[in-house]
Amino acid sequence: MSSVVRGVMKKVLAAVEEKNRQEATALLREATAALSKAVSKGVLKRNTASRRISRLAARVNSMAAART
Repeated sequence: MSSVVRGVMKKVLAAVEEKNRQEATALLREATAALSKAVSKGVLKRNTASRRISRLAARVNSMAAART
């Protein structure tokens, strides 16, 4: 499960680096689901998952702020 979470997070970060906002937003939803599932399975603690989601969302949202 942990490798799935890391893989999805890397995809989100790659989309942010490529400045592909639509793909990053879609992958952020997928990463949020994967992190939440990892919490429910006991792989990650709730606060750890929340922190990772928050940091990913901040990066995706910073792309929108940079455009405007």
